[in-house]
Amino acid sequence: MKQRMEMGKRHTSIAALTIVWLASIGGNPVAAADINVLENAGALDRLIKQTGVYHASKTGKTPDFVTDPSWPKPLPHSWLLGQIGGLYVDRHDHIWAYNRPRTLTDVEAGLEKVVPGGTDAKGQPVNGLGFPRPTGFGADCCNAAPSVLEFDSNGNLLRAWGGPSDPGFIGGKCKEQEGCIWPNSEHGIYVDQHDNVWLAGNSASVPKEATPWTTNKHGGDGFVLKFDMNGNFKMRIGGTPNGPDSNDTNGGINGTPLLYQPADMIVDPKTNRLYVADGYGNRRILIADADNGKYIGHFGAYGNNPIDDNDPKAAGRWPSDYAMGNRKPVFFRNPVHCVKITEDGKIYVCDRGNDRIQIFDVNSTTLGKPCSNPSGQSGKCGFVTERFISEHTETMPVMPGTAVSMSFSTDKAQSCLYVADNTNMTIYILNRSNLQELGRVGRSGRMTGEFHWLHQVSLDSKGNIYTAEVDTGKRIQKFIRYGGVSCSGTGSTTVGGPIPAQ
Repeated sequence: MKQRMEMGKRHTSIAALTIVWLASIGGNPVAAADINVLENAGALDRLIKQTGVYHASKTGKTPDFVTDPSWPKPLPHSWLLGQIGGLYVDRHDHIWAYNRPRTLTDVEAGLEKVVPGGTDAKGQPVNGLGFPRPTGFGADCCNAAPSVLEFDSNGNLLRAWGGPSDPGFIGGKCKEQEGCIWPNSEHGIYVDQHDNVWLAGNSASVPKEATPWTTNKHGGDGFVLKFDMNGNFKMRIGGTPNGPDSNDTNGGINGTPLLYQPADMIVDPKTNRLYVADGYGNRRILIADADNGKYIGHFGAYGNNPIDDNDPKAAGRWPSDYAMGNRKPVFFRNPVHCVKITEDGKIYVCDRGNDRIQIFDVNSTTLGKPCSNPSGQSGKCGFVTERFISEHTETMPVMPGTAVSMSFSTDKAQSCLYVADNTNMTIYILNRSNLQELGRVGRSGRMTGEFHWLHQVSLDSKGNIYTAEVDTGKRIQKFIRYGGVSCSGTGSTTVGGPIPAQ
């Protein structure tokens, strides 16, 4: 009986994937007939098996997934994506990718020509990325794509703008005299309920070897930027510091708070408050007014405020604390990598350096205000609870920590919590009501449905998962949801860890 059910599930998913592919080829009758070749060869069966949910709980239920290997569609103008610093699905089910054009290699950016007047230390002409082109020769592919790209759910590119690889954008729509400084390292994108596009950056300082595409020439990326959907600049919060200050309230432009290497942000549509995971240098969640950028509050681990930037340095890395029995660090370790808000008023924070997530109550009257909670008491300073994510993970100095991004299922209860782990290269599916692991999606690797430096995860209204990768992964992927839409039942109370041998 179980085998028949599994076969029926598989054939249903094959049919669904076939429909997706038929739509992508525009109903071409020849291509439609040829699609059977893939099914007859077993390719679709393998795809479903390799990219679906695994390590599934026997006492829990989750949606299932299969990768769409044809998503997104090819980019125009010989554009190529670099590392993807941010990814977000907006209220229109449009997918916004925040590309890092300056992470392309010399070979990858072979079409990028010499910048007039641009030279290296040897006086050789260079392209925007700083690669020498002494003969003017390059390669037949590719050009760096703009920093901001908007796709629809079918993979069509709708908009592309921003950053140094968008000719005329710096100094055009983004003028420094108007407050717009493009970050040197793109990190974090969010589109709010009014279709404002929020961007951040996580460079610690001006690069030692500047290139024609160096954009922030003053200091670290200590700001977030606000644009409309067409890339018209609206506001900057913060400035360009060269060191942390997790308690700053007004050191940025126009009296806004000064950030330092922020990673992620979200606006609560009920209050119009902007929450920023601030981030790679600072170690707090900053709360600001989304209209004028002015300071409202901030908090650290367990809701503590003010925040000590010195003690964490003395404490060393997470395994050092763990070995000494300090299993409840009273500070966020860098990077504080994500912040998300649920419909029922919970704030979820990726404390990546401590291999954990923490949850807070957005309605708490003490959250963001001066408050002391050194013991991590639930119900104090707005703190609710925490969950460690593969708590024995540490591969420093290359990849600190686990919890890198989070998203929620789109059923009314948002019952599934998807936690991306960029060291173990997987997405954990948790029952949000009990924070138990019900299954996983994706493994370490470079094939379709696998991850190399998984960096972002976001869902559309149909429950499809979109992911983004950094380092040499440099891609975005789509996982089509099928079967159920919600999560229920019990699973492992320990999230992460090696899968036992079968």
